[in-house]
Amino acid sequence: MLLYQPDGGYCYNSDSILLYGFISRFSPRGKMLDVGTGCGIVGLLVARDFPEVTLEGSEKQSLYAEFARRNAVINNIGYTLHEGDFLELGGHGTYDCIVSNPPFYHEGSARSENPILHQARYNVHLPIEPFVTKISKLLKSSGEAVICYDARQFAELCSAFESRGLRVVEVQFVHSKADRPSILVMIHIKKNSKSALTVLPPLITFEEEGKYTSAVQAIYDKAKAHSIKCPIT
Repeated sequence: MLLYQPDGGYCYNSDSILLYGFISRFSPRGKMLDVGTGCGIVGLLVARDFPEVTLEGSEKQSLYAEFARRNAVINNIGYTLHEGDFLELGGHGTYDCIVSNPPFYHEGSARSENPILHQARYNVHLPIEPFVTKISKLLKSSGEAVICYDARQFAELCSAFESRGLRVVEVQFVHSKADRPSILVMIHIKKNSKSALTVLPPLITFEEEGKYTSAVQAIYDKAKAHSIKCPIT
C-alpha cells in the first residue's frame, strides 16, 4: 500500500502498524470508523485486507483529512471521511466497529510546540472521558472497538470504559525490549459484554541486536506499507 504523508508534519509510526496487526486478529466486518485517521493508514490497511468492512474516518485537521482522501483514491478503497471534531460526529448507534490510534500523550510529557504535531499527539485535544463516552454512543449495542494507548494510563481507561457499558475483553502490552516497561497497550472492547478479560502474551518489538522480533516483522510484512512524504499542492 502506498501512503502519502505531510512533509514536516506528524507521520505514522510503529503504533499504527502494530494496531493494524492487532485489529486483523478479529477479522472485522461491517461499518467501521477510524478515529483520528491521520493519513488513513490504520483504516485503509484494514479495509484493504477485509472487504466486508465499510470504512469511514474522522479527522479534525484539514491537512491530514486531505491526505487520507487522496490515499484512499490512490489505493482504490471506498472511503467516507468526516472532517471535523470526533466529539461532534453524529450517527449514534450506527457503527459495528471503531478503531483508533488517538492522541494519547499527557501534558506532562515532553511536548511539541508545532500546533499540528501537538493536536496529533496530546490527549488534551481528545481527553479519555469524552473520547470513551463518544465511542459508547456511536457503537451498536453489540459493537466493538479496538484502540492503542499509553500503557501508563491503562487503569484510567478501564474505569472509563466500564462506567459506559464497554467491557475490555482483550489487552496486549507492547514492550520495546523484553526487559523494558511497557509504554503502549492495545485494547479490544465490546459493548454490553460480560466476557472475562484475556491478557495476551506481551508483544516485544526488538531483539537484542536491534532487529524486529519475528512477530513484529510478520506484521510489517503483512502491512506492506510504503510511505512518501510530500506537500499538498
